[in-house]
Amino acid sequence: MAPPARPDGWDVRFGTNDAAKGWEELCQAARSRTWSTWVILTERPTAPENPARQHRLKGKLGTRDVNGVDLEQWQFEVTSGSRVWYCPDPDTKIVWVTLAGTGHPYQTE
Repeated sequence: MAPPARPDGWDVRFGTNDAAKGWEELCQAARSRTWSTWVILTERPTAPENPARQHRLKGKLGTRDVNGVDLEQWQFEVTSGSRVWYCPDPDTKIVWVTLAGTGHPYQTE
């Protein structure tokens, strides 16, 4: 169960069932780092403190259609092999998790 959104923060939702399943895998494999990722997504999804770990994806992966709206797609490196891809919607303050998992998404290489 996800914690509720902070009154002034971003709400995090899963864009796909696979993203939700991948998030559960991350919780089991790297609990504290997954929690830190959750905090970052709810507080500052587009303001990275460490651009090597959190950045907007490039090229065709840089945007994604979410419910008929083209949004920027970002990546957060949870561990050296684990990633979360997400699309923040500034109009609704919702972060849509589009991919999460313990394996590296090699589409970025």
